[in-house]
Amino acid sequence: MTWMPCGVYHENYSQDHTFWHTNFVKGKMAMLALFAFLFVPFVLPDYMSEFILFIYWAMGALGVQLLIGFCGQLTLGHAAFLAVGAYSSFLLMTLPWPVAMLSLGLVFPVVLLISGLIAGIWCVLFGLPSARVKGFYLILTSMAAQFITVDFFIAKYISQIGGRQQDLTLSSDLVKLGPWTIRSKFDIYCLGVILLALMTFGVANLMRSKTGRAWVAIRDNDIAAEAMGINIITYKLRAFFVSGFIGGITGAFWGASRNIISVEDFLFSKSLWLVGIILIGGVGTLHGVFFGSMFMVILIWGLQEIVGVIGGTGNIIYFKEIAFGLAICGFLLFEPNGLAYRWWQMKNYFNLWPFSY
Repeated sequence: MTWMPCGVYHENYSQDHTFWHTNFVKGKMAMLALFAFLFVPFVLPDYMSEFILFIYWAMGALGVQLLIGFCGQLTLGHAAFLAVGAYSSFLLMTLPWPVAMLSLGLVFPVVLLISGLIAGIWCVLFGLPSARVKGFYLILTSMAAQFITVDFFIAKYISQIGGRQQDLTLSSDLVKLGPWTIRSKFDIYCLGVILLALMTFGVANLMRSKTGRAWVAIRDNDIAAEAMGINIITYKLRAFFVSGFIGGITGAFWGASRNIISVEDFLFSKSLWLVGIILIGGVGTLHGVFFGSMFMVILIWGLQEIVGVIGGTGNIIYFKEIAFGLAICGFLLFEPNGLAYRWWQMKNYFNLWPFSY
């Protein structure tokens, strides 16, 4: 079963349920792994910062995609949960951990997991209103989560712990996975690729499970889903927890990659960017997370190059916001299904050629 031009020829359930159905697809995934771990670090080292930013946006947008694209729960405040994960990881790393855990490099992975759990629980608290409201009212609830978490708790209290005023700093020597000390951009990039791959694999498996099918049913028609026996409140809260957990780990990764965090890293505009990424990439598909993140990183890089040539680097933030708004409007008008849909069409054309269907 190497090539399936116009049909599916599976003989049992296990073949039908595999991630990669043909040797051709397995070869593409192997090439993608080689590109990520060999080509990017050794052929494109000058663009390592752009690839790290791509990983960060993809990880953050993955949680938003789970909520909006897979479960149908609208949110405009997801940056708050990235902030919870980032600040939790920084504060937890400064605790007096046992010397054995520090020497074995176990502190950072434990902190990473705890930060995700804290962000997940915090996300569930703001997801509780989803039991009674949806649509526009749920959007307002998520915006309240953004302003309460970042503009009130973190800006007024959490960021002031230890007299640091706004920024929290962290020694890079504490960021260790076993014997691996994460210091250079190459180390940060490898860590990000591993985390992104694990998150994507986890979400993909969830969507193939009973929980994932329940999320899709709730997204399509929550009344029909409840009539079929799905406890929509329970499954909605599960979606909020998993989304917050992903956001918490994303925030912890962002903090570890920079060794410094600030409230400005998690403003309301960042929540809008995360939603914009899945709108551009494609709502309701894992491919959309990667295509949207790639588009935004290329857009920012191109703007920086253009603005640098014309000598207006001081106003790059305004050009970014304008370009972001124009990109959203353009995709909603001319490609509302996102880049993932265009990729799906190209892939089908290649797989079915030369047949017209």
